[in-house]
Amino acid sequence: MHTTTLTTTQRITRYAYVPFMLLGLNGLGIALAAAGAPKYWLLLILAVAIAASFLVERMIPYERDWNHDLGDSRRDRIHAVVNETLILVSVAAIPLLAAIVPAPGIWPGDWPFALQVVIAILIADFGITTVHLASHKIGLLWRFHAVHHSVTRFYGLNGLMKHPLHQTIEMAAGVAPLILLGLPVEVASVLALAVAIQLLLQHSNADYRVGPAKYLLALNEGHRFHHLKWAGIGDVNFGLFTLIWDHVYRTYSYDPDRRFTTDQLGMAAKPDYPVDYTQQLTYPFRPAGACGTTTTNT
Repeated sequence: MHTTTLTTTQRITRYAYVPFMLLGLNGLGIALAAAGAPKYWLLLILAVAIAASFLVERMIPYERDWNHDLGDSRRDRIHAVVNETLILVSVAAIPLLAAIVPAPGIWPGDWPFALQVVIAILIADFGITTVHLASHKIGLLWRFHAVHHSVTRFYGLNGLMKHPLHQTIEMAAGVAPLILLGLPVEVASVLALAVAIQLLLQHSNADYRVGPAKYLLALNEGHRFHHLKWAGIGDVNFGLFTLIWDHVYRTYSYDPDRRFTTDQLGMAAKPDYPVDYTQQLTYPFRPAGACGTTTTNT
């Protein structure tokens, strides 16, 4: 936020927003799934999370201009609907996949449900983070991942602004090991909710605070560095849920004095990257000379 004078409501929101999303809404999802509630309740929680995201971005914006349409709102909504649908389809397909590839029966199904969800998150985080890192190093993957790096502002829906093929690859990397371990559908459903909530927080325009947790959780304060547009500089902070693997891979970076603006986001080598949804779907399939094969976010 540009102003240093906050109302009491803004100060409370600054520190309460992340616990409300991560612990409150995810916790409610865990409780409902553990009780066998219908899956549509999780969709209602997701709707609340999206509404809260937009509300808080206007209450405590990091950059006020990022709350305004830059000709990208309609496109981002389409990306969000398509990619969230893919996530839900992957959850629905788990029983079929489990029938095709029988699990070895080592999933700790007798453990507390909440602990099972935490285990699923940590395993998925490793797979998704690793594929994300590879997408900045392998030209073919980068061509599809570049769609996500074409954003020039940070707000909640940016998290699902991805090419659906790359979204599928990332989710497969995160979920496939879990399916092989015998992941229950109920746990998978909460994992899908947690992914959506995390993406809202990670790309949020809200100027929230999490204290020392910013060194461990993959939230917006650290993820902004990942979207710096210059070659190599944005090759940091790849984690989805945590920064654990960034510390392991030595790709963690943070500068508390750095201030981000629209001019610092995007891809320096591709300032005219397509902004239309259909064009973003087809652009990665163009000849290499047309869309580039760089392995960093240049």
